[in-house]
Amino acid sequence: MSTTPLSVVLAGGGTAGHISPLLAIANALTETEPGIRQVVVGTSAGMETRLVPAAGYPLEIIDRVPMPRRPSVDLVKLPIRLIRAVRQAAAVLDRADADVVVGVGGYVSTPLYLAAWRRKTPVVIHEANAHPGLANRLGSRIAATVAVAFKGTGLPRAQVVGMPMRRSISTLHRAGARTAARAALGLNSTQPALIVTGGSSGAVSINRAVAAAAPLLAAEGIQLLHITGGGKAVTGADGQPLRAEGYRQIEYVDDMETVYAAADLLLARAGAATVCEVSAVGLPAVFVPLPHGNGEQRRNAADLITAGGALLVEDASLTAGWLTDHVFPLLKNSAALNAMAAASAALGVRDADVQMARLVVAAGRGAQS
Repeated sequence: MSTTPLSVVLAGGGTAGHISPLLAIANALTETEPGIRQVVVGTSAGMETRLVPAAGYPLEIIDRVPMPRRPSVDLVKLPIRLIRAVRQAAAVLDRADADVVVGVGGYVSTPLYLAAWRRKTPVVIHEANAHPGLANRLGSRIAATVAVAFKGTGLPRAQVVGMPMRRSISTLHRAGARTAARAALGLNSTQPALIVTGGSSGAVSINRAVAAAAPLLAAEGIQLLHITGGGKAVTGADGQPLRAEGYRQIEYVDDMETVYAAADLLLARAGAATVCEVSAVGLPAVFVPLPHGNGEQRRNAADLITAGGALLVEDASLTAGWLTDHVFPLLKNSAALNAMAAASAALGVRDADVQMARLVVAAGRGAQS
């Protein structure tokens, strides 16, 4: 077997949901393969332009190629755009002398998959969602290895490895980090704590329900940290940021591991990363799936809910009344929370990044031999 350092090209971008697992895989590869060369491919419009260089990896830019589902001008332009992006992707692979391509989906992945196929470079795919995106559905047909975070994706030859995540999350010991995390977030150490987030862009329906329930917190003896999303501050009748005893709001938190350590219960959307991370750290959760789209968030959370590690409430059903009837009593029931935490942790996968690194190395070494 060759001992030449591997050259890996990683493709994915647009949102943190793609970039975070990609960077976790890259970090695991750096740890396991001395001398490995890695380059990430993205587009100029995604979060990768900031997050990838900040993580210390070189970033190559190719054109963004939307994949329209309906007749439109973009559909007419698709063939020319795709051909140009595939040529750009092929040039990246040639410059890198790539042994293997790793794709996590998103607009940028399809041109890389096609360029790798033409170049006969092995492709390793990771699909984060229970309902696969278009890029990975296409890519899985030519991939040497297909890895998934959830079972039942329908992708051919899929291996369930879990969700690659930051080590600060996958190695988190919630009980040990609880005191410092609560101090960092301005929460007291004694009262039950609910933390609510709608994601980086916030969620109007969640914010509305929480705002209506906030005046009831003091009587319930619980505290609530509300992560509203950028520019989504919740205001009272006077137009000023909402104030209530036991209630605190902030726009965002940089390190979600702090949130996971501080919370007794998390209320959030059921994005793939969130579902996998709360399970990895054993945090009870209430999931509010997005009310639109292809239903992937409901599918992401299904196994965890069935196992008893989380509850699900429909977006339209999330009201102040639902919170007071279901969430507030749960926060004061330590036995129930402990049972949920144990059920969640039993499904958690903490080493998906290492598993992915092994699959990538195997595919790359196979190409070298």
